[in-house]
Amino acid sequence: MRLLNIIHRDFFALLAGGLYTLAFAPFAYAYLAPLALLVLFASWQHVSPLRALLRGYLFGLSSFGFGVYWVYISIHDFGGADAFSASALTSAFVAFWALFPALAGWLAVKLHSKRHLIMVPLIWILIEYGRGYLLLNGFPWLLAAYSQLETPLAGYIPLVGAYGTGFLLTLSASAGVAILRTKQHRILLAVGVVVLWAAGGGLQTINWTSPIGKPLQVVLVQGNIAQDQKWRPENRLDTLLLYKRLTEENWGADVIVWPETAIPAFLSQVDEFFLQPLKQSALQQGTDLIVSLPAEGEGEDEIYNAVITLGKATGMYRKNHLLPFGEYMPLQPLSGWVLKNLNIHMGDFTPGGNNQPLLQAGGHPFITTICYEDAFGDAGLAGLPEAAYLVNVTNDGWFGNSVEPHQHLQIARMRSMETGRFMLRATNTGATAVIAPDGKIIAQAPLFTATTLKASITPMGGMTPYAHLGDKPVIAIMVLIFLALASYDRFLFRYRWVCQPGRGLIMK
Repeated sequence: MRLLNIIHRDFFALLAGGLYTLAFAPFAYAYLAPLALLVLFASWQHVSPLRALLRGYLFGLSSFGFGVYWVYISIHDFGGADAFSASALTSAFVAFWALFPALAGWLAVKLHSKRHLIMVPLIWILIEYGRGYLLLNGFPWLLAAYSQLETPLAGYIPLVGAYGTGFLLTLSASAGVAILRTKQHRILLAVGVVVLWAAGGGLQTINWTSPIGKPLQVVLVQGNIAQDQKWRPENRLDTLLLYKRLTEENWGADVIVWPETAIPAFLSQVDEFFLQPLKQSALQQGTDLIVSLPAEGEGEDEIYNAVITLGKATGMYRKNHLLPFGEYMPLQPLSGWVLKNLNIHMGDFTPGGNNQPLLQAGGHPFITTICYEDAFGDAGLAGLPEAAYLVNVTNDGWFGNSVEPHQHLQIARMRSMETGRFMLRATNTGATAVIAPDGKIIAQAPLFTATTLKASITPMGGMTPYAHLGDKPVIAIMVLIFLALASYDRFLFRYRWVCQPGRGLIMK
């Protein structure tokens, strides 16, 4: 009977991982996130470290298995791998990232802390941060806070960003465990959670940034070029003519944005006959163009994923935070050998470097991110407060009609909320959208449709508290609290205090 009860709890951890995924886009059942975490954290109570590790791993297998299955589409449909190889690589990918919630479970029990209420959330978020920044260039997908853009906790995002808001979410789940498992302080804990969420709702009424100029009329171009057709030489001219036509139909807009690598050719191949005439037309029409394409560097092997501006102000941004296994090969030479033998073709780009100057369009500087870069909250803060809006160019065509474009759009909304800026998000196949400073989508194009999206945005000035601080101070405070509690628990575990007649309290 006891064994059956243990197996049931293992199953609940697996089930909780699936529920956790449903909290994110496109399902967006936001309140399943604290519920799923409550079930997981409860399953770590009164078990061995290895059992907690297993349950964390089962949670990770389920959440990443359902949440990032789209990796298979990229590897199989567009990477050239057969079904068996793509399945094996996708399974390995999921199995690897599932190690992180497993590690959280092991640590939560191994530290045998009497302060589970706060220690478990600290461990969870610190491990999320490690997953998001420190390993393999980071994989900050399915972070807890991304599920909360429509809940009162969203009010904390401009203050403490994704990791700080995620801590408050996991703290709520941890408090829920304490309320269910103990009779002490139940009312106090429940009131504390209600106040925490109510305060978040109140914070949502605060405008941290303000307009600094007249509205800009913007147009985002969605070419909808199928990924398996995009780079074929025989399709290049038709692609260029499509983007040219959709642009010319919208001359007079202040800013027109094309998606990531909209031009399937190197800059040197199209500059003279295509881009320079386009630039002259843009100047005559009073429009600034933001265009993306690959560009060669000065060195023989330097290739950049780039964005350039054509119009009154010209410039280039080179993608800096590259996608592992997609734009560069980590763990060389092993990864290169494996992919070569599986006949999977991936890019080999060069990072553009930090401290690149801001591009300008519509009379204002803006922060540029290319595809995966918008998953990192700290990535664009260096351009503030000068930048008046954000531009993200993306090609989610690699992942077909899956949940990935919806998840990626959800991440982009977080960046607008953290910085208090409008975002122009132009994609090849969707989800192309214009996002307001409060994270609301004010305009969105349908997926898998060649179209243009028109909207009006306002250049914004000022700084949110998060824009001033970034993630590092929040994480540093969590590390200090974690170390202090862990050290205190270790001290109490090694020594015990006893009362002896005539001597009072002594340490043994």
